[in-house]
Amino acid sequence: MKKLLIILFLSILVAGSACSQAGPNNQEKLEDQERLGNFVLVKGGTFKNTKSKYYGKSLNISDFFICRYEVTQKEWFDVMKNNPSEFKDKNWQVEVESNPSGFKGNNLPVEMVSWYDCVEYCNKRSIKEGLKPYYNINTDKKDLKNKNDNDNVKWTVTTNIKANGYRLPTEAEWEYAARGGQMGKSYKYSGSDDVNKVAWYWVNSGDRNLTGFWSYSVIKSNNNRAKPVGTKIPNELGIYDMSGNIREWCWDWYEDLDSNSESVRVIRGGGWLGDGFCCELSFRDKWNANSRGNDTGLRVCRGEA
Repeated sequence: MKKLLIILFLSILVAGSACSQAGPNNQEKLEDQERLGNFVLVKGGTFKNTKSKYYGKSLNISDFFICRYEVTQKEWFDVMKNNPSEFKDKNWQVEVESNPSGFKGNNLPVEMVSWYDCVEYCNKRSIKEGLKPYYNINTDKKDLKNKNDNDNVKWTVTTNIKANGYRLPTEAEWEYAARGGQMGKSYKYSGSDDVNKVAWYWVNSGDRNLTGFWSYSVIKSNNNRAKPVGTKIPNELGIYDMSGNIREWCWDWYEDLDSNSESVRVIRGGGWLGDGFCCELSFRDKWNANSRGNDTGLRVCRGEA
């Protein structure tokens, strides 16, 4: 009996010790783990995918987290209190007003957002979740490096590289994740060599599958549109829709031999409106940072911090 009491006492002592360790720091870690439930840890390294322009280069990607899914309309509304998207359920607004967490279209990707909208969203979501904002956004100071005459916003945006908040992926990070990171199998698209298995694009995003040449009038009459996130198969890392559903903003300025740097921002991935070649992981696109389209949204990531 005496031994039993001693064992019981020691058990209580150990349990109490374990509980005492679950202090603020551990609680923050638990909350962070819960937040990261829809995120994939992308282990860094060099590009394994032989079809990448980065393959064989000295570029080394650091570990980072990236969301499995494109940012949804619900996620956007929860932070920004608006839904700019063109493709939302016809009863969306009524349902939002009566039940903000239960409207139809929860899983549709947000679109009609500019690059500026996206960095603002990242910061506001970070603050909402108790994280340190990644971006310094000065809306009153024009970015003198931005030479784009079509961009009438030109906010000055810089980064806090040690912050643990949400951010847009760099173009290299985006492609590294899309190509499967260290698990990459050199697919043409993100997760397959068959575009229809992994991407929504003009052929398959409407009432029926289309054939022939790309035609906007045909696409419109076929009710093509963005689709709920995560309904195609994922890539090697468990990430969805990186080859097609909506195009995704990246952090970088677009640079090549034919364009001035620091004038337009990078967009990657195919979209429901685009052709099949736009879904290929070698395809790059660019747009004015202040532009918005019904085939363009975002995916967020975070550093390991």
